[in-house]
Amino acid sequence: MTCCDLKCGLITGTVLGALIALLGGILIPVGNMFIENTVHTETVLENGTLAFDTWTSVDTAMYRQFWLFDVQNPDDVLSQGAKPVLVQKGPYTYKTRFIPKTNITFNDNYTVSFVLPVGAIFEPSMSVGTEEDVFTSLNLAVAGVYRLLDHKLAQWLIHRSNSSLFQKRTVKELLWGYKDPMLSSTLGVFYPYNDTFDGPYTVFTGKDDINKVATIDRWAGESSLSYWKDSYCNKINGTDGSSFHPFLDKKEPLFFFSPDICRSISAVYDGTVDLKGIDVYRYVLPPEALASPVENPDNQCYCTDTVLTKNCTTAGLLDLTPCKGTPVFLSLPHFLYGSNHLQQGVIGLNPNFDEHSIFLDVEPITGFSLRFAKRLQVNMLYGPSSSIEILNKIKELTILPILWVNETAVLDDETADMFKKELISRMELLQGFQIGLLAVGLVLFASCLIGLIVVCKKLSKN
Repeated sequence: MTCCDLKCGLITGTVLGALIALLGGILIPVGNMFIENTVHTETVLENGTLAFDTWTSVDTAMYRQFWLFDVQNPDDVLSQGAKPVLVQKGPYTYKTRFIPKTNITFNDNYTVSFVLPVGAIFEPSMSVGTEEDVFTSLNLAVAGVYRLLDHKLAQWLIHRSNSSLFQKRTVKELLWGYKDPMLSSTLGVFYPYNDTFDGPYTVFTGKDDINKVATIDRWAGESSLSYWKDSYCNKINGTDGSSFHPFLDKKEPLFFFSPDICRSISAVYDGTVDLKGIDVYRYVLPPEALASPVENPDNQCYCTDTVLTKNCTTAGLLDLTPCKGTPVFLSLPHFLYGSNHLQQGVIGLNPNFDEHSIFLDVEPITGFSLRFAKRLQVNMLYGPSSSIEILNKIKELTILPILWVNETAVLDDETADMFKKELISRMELLQGFQIGLLAVGLVLFASCLIGLIVVCKKLSKN
């Protein structure tokens, strides 16, 4: 081959390499635009999309795991005002959310409405015992009348029914209901539950604005709550936590509304973790979410009782009385992030971030929640009373844990494989093709250009 032929070949290779690299460079934004458009299409809540199929499916199992607290020294509490000694036992596991959404109705304003039926099926293989296991627990009726009624009337009711501060109940009774002798009505921490429903919800489909997809417009027919002291705390903000808008930004907190806690709340990015071969963003509930109004002024309107909360300086406790109508106090398990006096009021608690925090694992491209753990503790109150005989020896107000629950779900292996095949593998193939073209083009361009320079120098010397 003559130098002229070599030179022409190198020029051709240089041009070809430049064109290939240019094509690879052009395909990157084009490919990204294709991916973005596809994701936007598939995450809209309408018939035929991946989001809608996932949203209406009940294939992913959701569970509620309960840990109940057993009071070890009820007689000492009553006779000496001793601190309750608690031992937790669990989990007692129930399958929930196994009934599909019903009454799904698409509206003219880019929203869709639905009702969420709820129920619970005991799962013996995932539990440490049976529903007939017996616990010594706070008497729900006595704790209720202590907080809500005049103490002389409460004493009359307690004496008439021969009730005490503590009672022995089975797991099934404590969770789902029993006939209380004092109030002659059915009580239970989660009564009523089976054959009831949550909602109705109205959420945005995202068809007009993908950033609004799954965001709640109305719950129970209302666009805001009416439990709290002002419009900020009553705002229904965010989704129900099962999904968010696509293409998440790590700096952006995720807001979600939960009827269980009667408020909206936010989670913040904590890190990226691997879930069955899928990179997901882990979001956690930060300490400031349940901080006292002194530390977080946004929580001021959740403070309903300045005596109980020590002039609104208590952290980690949410009074649900305005919402539930019964004196229930919500916290994270073992009073995680709570004020010291809450933990010191009883013996046997050991808060642990890994076991007791709330987290969501969200796939950042689609905004789908692929795993979550919503952990909450149910507490009630008792304290001194000169009018209520069984409380004469009690020395101070005590927030007593009844149980804590972990509502959890994770995508199954089959769904994970489908997710990787339909989304991640295709994206990786496209990105590999783009980078491959760019790399081959640049290598060809650089090598031919270097060769061309060498040949030109040789020709100039001749």
